Amino acid sequence: MRSGLFLSSRRLLPSITSKYTRHLCYKSKMSASLEDSSAERKAELRESLAEIRERVQQAAASGSTNPTLVAVSKYKPASDILACHELGQLDFGENYVQELEDKAKILPADIRWHFIGSLQSNKAKTLASIPNLYSIQTLGSIKAANALNKALSSDRPSALRVLLQVNTSGEDSKSGLAPLASTEGVEASDLAQLAVHVIKECPHLRFEGLMTIGSLELSLHATEAEKNADFESLKKTRDILREHLESSVGESERARWGEEGRGRLLLSMGMSSDFETAIKAGGDIVRVGTGIFGQRAPKQT
Repeated sequence: MRSGLFLSSRRLLPSITSKYTRHLCYKSKMSASLEDSSAERKAELRESLAEIRERVQQAAASGSTNPTLVAVSKYKPASDILACHELGQLDFGENYVQELEDKAKILPADIRWHFIGSLQSNKAKTLASIPNLYSIQTLGSIKAANALNKALSSDRPSALRVLLQVNTSGEDSKSGLAPLASTEGVEASDLAQLAVHVIKECPHLRFEGLMTIGSLELSLHATEAEKNADFESLKKTRDILREHLESSVGESERARWGEEGRGRLLLSMGMSSDFETAIKAGGDIVRVGTGIFGQRAPKQT
């Protein structure tokens, strides 16, 4: 299983300690000025990024979408991000607010930052202060939406894109709202209520779509012929929600949700282990970390 929350309490403590240690190591690295990657490291990143891009293109060849590749750079040094940026990669994902804020201060302003970590309303002000924050993919409550909308500057050139996180696998270890299974009672669901609230009450936010993490076990053990149940659930939820919004949101507000210029709700699904399956299932955004940057460095003892 991906999460340590299913482990015994004795095994959970080292997991928490390891995360804390990685945070300390990261903060120590970021305290120094931005350094250039070695030639060897640049070559590694060039090769891995090219491979992932090729696989994304091949997976998308039979579809009608042009997926966005978000390079997940959690715990990775700013020099790695800069090396990928020099290769034309603009979309990067971060899980921690402080790490994102620190990196955004020293890296190129044309980077499009995607926040993909647990969103707490008390961190909204910090996130809103990042000028090139492109999207938040983990919105899950009206409280957080209100905090973000209030914190965003009216001088921002465009509304901040937000995706609502859906817990398609039903795992307790994952955040997110329940998916929609039928059109009955949609208006009373937390997901529909949050979407309508963002559209009607949060002018500084743009509801752009849905995001799921999904079950790692499902991705690893599904055969080529099988459909990923998490991805299918997210697609069904998108279709039901879109139908509800088209009937419940006024025409004057129609331009405030969905992909700008096209109006369709985007799906962010798929990571290093299953992004090709996600793209073939209709995903619009994939989040790849290990496939580009390699495994995280082991804990130093």
